[in-house]
Amino acid sequence: MTDYRRLRVALLGAGAVGSQVADLLLRHGDELADRAGARLELAGIAVRDVDAPRDVDLPRELFTTDAESLITGADIVIELMGGIEPARSHILLGLGSGADVVTANKALLATHGPEVFEAADRVGASVYYEAAAAGAIPIIRPLRDSLAGDRVVRISGIVNGTTNYILDRMDSEGADFADVLADAQRLGYAEADPTADVEAYDAAQKAAILASLAFHTTVPLEAVHREGITSITADMIEEARSAGFVIKLLAVCERLQESTGESISVRVYPALVPRSHPLAAVHGANNAVFVEAEAAGSLMFYGAGAGGVQTASAVLGDVVSAARRHMAGGTGVGESTRANLPIVSIGHVTTRYQITLEVADQPGVLATIAGLFSEGGVSVATLVQTAVAASADQDADQVTASDARGTARLIIGTHRAADSALSAAVDRLTASDVVENVVSVLRVEGNERGRHRRSGGHGARRLGHPRRRRRPSYHHGHRARHEREPRARIRHARACAEHLRHSHRIVVRRRPARDRGRRVGGGAHPHGCWKPRRPIDRPCLCRRRPSASRPADPRDQRRAAWTRARVIGGCGGGRHPDRQGPAGRRRGA
Repeated sequence: MTDYRRLRVALLGAGAVGSQVADLLLRHGDELADRAGARLELAGIAVRDVDAPRDVDLPRELFTTDAESLITGADIVIELMGGIEPARSHILLGLGSGADVVTANKALLATHGPEVFEAADRVGASVYYEAAAAGAIPIIRPLRDSLAGDRVVRISGIVNGTTNYILDRMDSEGADFADVLADAQRLGYAEADPTADVEAYDAAQKAAILASLAFHTTVPLEAVHREGITSITADMIEEARSAGFVIKLLAVCERLQESTGESISVRVYPALVPRSHPLAAVHGANNAVFVEAEAAGSLMFYGAGAGGVQTASAVLGDVVSAARRHMAGGTGVGESTRANLPIVSIGHVTTRYQITLEVADQPGVLATIAGLFSEGGVSVATLVQTAVAASADQDADQVTASDARGTARLIIGTHRAADSALSAAVDRLTASDVVENVVSVLRVEGNERGRHRRSGGHGARRLGHPRRRRRPSYHHGHRARHEREPRARIRHARACAEHLRHSHRIVVRRRPARDRGRRVGGGAHPHGCWKPRRPIDRPCLCRRRPSASRPADPRDQRRAAWTRARVIGGCGGGRHPDRQGPAGRRRGA
């Protein structure tokens, strides 16, 4: 057995994550020593109550309530207590004594991150926080190390498992928010007080951490725009599904190009994501982070965003990294804030809205609504109108002439515009007399657009993408391969014949004038047809003239064209006897 140097590890907290970290350190000590190059000795576990029940059976002699004595004698401090105090004081004490710190405390890093990193720089220590952003998903190290030579343009992710579980259940089962939240609390996905999750405080803290690291800028928590999911209803979920979207709580960190220079925007809100987007396939309590960089392109990191043993995996990865740094020596690498980019409000962001309104179903309403949008320079991309059923408890004698016309529901999708202009348009709609109720307002995220189902048709059409007309001919000029390869020539010939049989069109391609009459395969075609690698001993079938024994028959000419396509893969020369004008598609076919 290799005699490794011993490193003392102090563990603060023995909750769901801390107890799993202690158990893995004790059970896999030999393997971790081989990976770290040092033996990781668990010096003790600081807790508030030594006799409290734990998820894992651990030796009682490891527990202590004297956290300060444990910290000052440690080489690596693992902080898993949570909250701001006393976690902040313990971390600063550990850094002041020269120890490296491993933490999963997102609230502390989002609010006191600059203070913690500055304390680490003063003594040459390092702070590791892989588990603070997305649980078991490795995202901090890729941003800090793997993408250090690239420029991150945008980060969009699902970073809260509780809200994703709730929205996914509402989408798949059509359940109400309150019912799914109660199930999440019963299953342990949500806390007894779910405010931090459903009001997006947790996601905002993680967004601030990711943005600070990706854009080399200190992002205070107050600069993160935050909206929760408590206003999401089953009707909004159904409307999103009909339009080809799914609702997800997204944390979006984006680099913006403005006239005054570069800036960044950090925001968290429920948004419509196209079902074709990778983030739409994240189900249950899982998390995913979608990173877009200039050179690397699009990268997606997916996995468990919470859970005791899952988060312990990320914590132990940081512990091994800290042990390797101790063995290698030297000072730790601090967090970079060299860019110091300005953080703009959400009004500077260019986005799209989907707005659901209830209006009186009467003439002139659509014109008024269109005018309200145009006042702020907002263009409408799509509009779907449905009738709203009358209330079941409304008596027939209470229905007025206005009620007889009914209420219409409008689902309006906008083109991209500044969020400030879109928000102002919503304010004008709310104050308008023709709008009875603004049911919902959701932003649309994702590069790919959703689809809008067309009434009376089959299939669906993507928003903003008109149907493309197919070219009438199979031939697109791609002849190079089947001129070189016999098998490709045969496949090309069969495809030509099949296309002609279905489309009833004859397409002729003439060879360039400079190539006509060229000797190909030992013989020259009399009409310049493109027939490579085999001699031609008879005229092309399409040039056979009618005679007394063979009267002209359009069907015969068509059969000749099919034969020509099967034999030589498409004729390239000559005009048909009944053709007038330049070579091309047959007239009247």
